[in-house]
Formats: sequence, C-alpha cells, structure tokens
Amino acid sequence: MPPVMKKGRHGNWADLPPELTSSILLRIGAIEILENAQRVCRSWRRVCIDPSMWRKIDMRNHGDLENMDYDLKIMCRHAVDRSQGGLEEIDIWYFGTDDFLNYIAVRSSKLRSLRLLMCDSITDKAFMEAVVKLPLLEHLEVSYFFLNELSYCSLSEECLKAAGQSCPNLKTLKLNREPKLKYDDDDEALAIAESMPGLRHLQLFGNRLTNTGLNAILDGCPHLVHLDLRKCFRVDFDGDMAKRCLERVKELRQPYDPTDDYPFDGFERTIEEEGLEEEEEEEEEEEEEEDYSYDSDEYVYDVDNCSDRYDSCDD
Repeated sequence: MPPVMKKGRHGNWADLPPELTSSILLRIGAIEILENAQRVCRSWRRVCIDPSMWRKIDMRNHGDLENMDYDLKIMCRHAVDRSQGGLEEIDIWYFGTDDFLNYIAVRSSKLRSLRLLMCDSITDKAFMEAVVKLPLLEHLEVSYFFLNELSYCSLSEECLKAAGQSCPNLKTLKLNREPKLKYDDDDEALAIAESMPGLRHLQLFGNRLTNTGLNAILDGCPHLVHLDLRKCFRVDFDGDMAKRCLERVKELRQPYDPTDDYPFDGFERTIEEEGLEEEEEEEEEEEEEEDYSYDSDEYVYDVDNCSDRYDSCDD
C-alpha cells in the first residue's frame, strides 16, 4: 500500500495509485479526459490510455456543436480506438452519423449499451447494418426531440425488428420522442412485440401506439417488468386496459403521469424561450447605431490536426 499522507502536508496527485486515479478520472467523462486530464502528468497519461478506461464512453454534451473548439466525432473515434475492442457502453448526443455508428459497431462487438440521443442524421439502413454487428447488446435507447412536426423522426419497424433479431439479449428498450403528430400508429409496437420477447424494461415516451399495439406488447413480451407510456396519448386506459397492465408489470407509468424525472422534460419550452430571447437581442442590435468590432485572440481549433492532438499523448 502507498504511504499514508502525513498530517499537514499536501499530497501529490501524480503519486496516487493507478486504480485510484482511474476511479477519479472515470467520473469526469471522456471529453474532460481527452481535453485536459491526460495532459496533467505522465502517470495520469498512462492511466488515460489504458483500454480499461474506455469500456464506457460518455459523450453527453449540452453546448453548441458549431462553436466548440474541438470536434466531438474525432474525439469519440479516438476514445473508441483506445478501448481496443473492449467498449461496453457508449452515449452519443447530437453528433451521431451513419459513418460514425458503423465505426463504433465494427470495433465494438462487446457493446452492451447503446444510447443515441437527438442523432437525427442516422438513417434506418445504417442503423440496421450496425445492430447486426452488436449481438451482445442489452440496452438500446434512441431518443429524439424536435421542435416541429416536419422534423419528426423515429426508427422504422424494420429497424426495431433488426434489433430484436440481431440482439437476443436485449432487455431494455427506450424509444422516446416529444409527441407532435396526432394520428395513430402501432407499427413500432407490433415490431417490438414480434421481435423482442426478452424485454424487461420498455419506455415509449410520446409514442403513437393505441390499445392494439399495447395489447400486442403485453402478449409478446411476457417478461416485462417496467413499462413507461408517458405522453402516449393514443392509449385509452379506461376499462380493462389499465387493469391488465397493472396485473402484468410491476411498474407502470401512464400517459398523464408526471414527467419531472424525464431528462428532456421542459426542453422544448427552454429552446423556444431562447429563440425569443435571440430575436429580441437581434432587434436591439439593429437599433444600435454604434459599430462594435474586435480582434479575437481565442485559440482556433485545427480540425485537420485533431487526431495529432490526441495521438501525441499516447507516446
């Protein structure tokens, strides 16, 4: 064991045992590790390039992708490479594409959890080609949030069937969106019922399924424990429907249940408010007669040399 730090003396973070350093760094996420932590000292760098550090890659971000001084896709590719095929969990927010999803699938046959949030650039074809390469997948989340009906998007029933057939261990499915369109659609529910008999946890936030689709899920997924149907306003829980659900599952969230614990609850309102604020600011700027100009000394990120930025730390 390392020597105990004497009272009144400051410890050297570089002298921490590798396993303790690893435990600390895993809490700050992939972006902070690649951008900052691995540059602190040689001992931290050795920990940061160890494949065991990259079994889980969390690329959640809440910034403006166009104005970031780093490229998240390149950064995440580097993180996938560092896992050396041992990647088990990955979260991608906003910047997922067909090519990038394929890059992950080809190099991550041990993947057990895949979360794709607001990745509207991923096509059905690319998704189906990817899940075929992920036979150990247990947790799949595909969540969209769009601000108008024209941009509504979701996985097709073919995609869901491909996931169910290619991933026999699938236990958790979260297929979420903010409800925008007003017509019934049981295609997704029927695909889930047909191809995912091992599901235990199902979240269909804002889905357009009806009682027909819900009955099919209850029949086709006998091991279901948790069922979240919040904002599924086409389901009618009057009569025997609610009773059957409560008899079948241990935890049921109904269409009008509170959404406080949903990560994107209130997101639409926030975006709309920000949009109004931006419009007001633009109007105020147009009224201003003064000419504002400045020289920027900010660091400009060189995308062409992005990979060198991280590879240099692996020497």
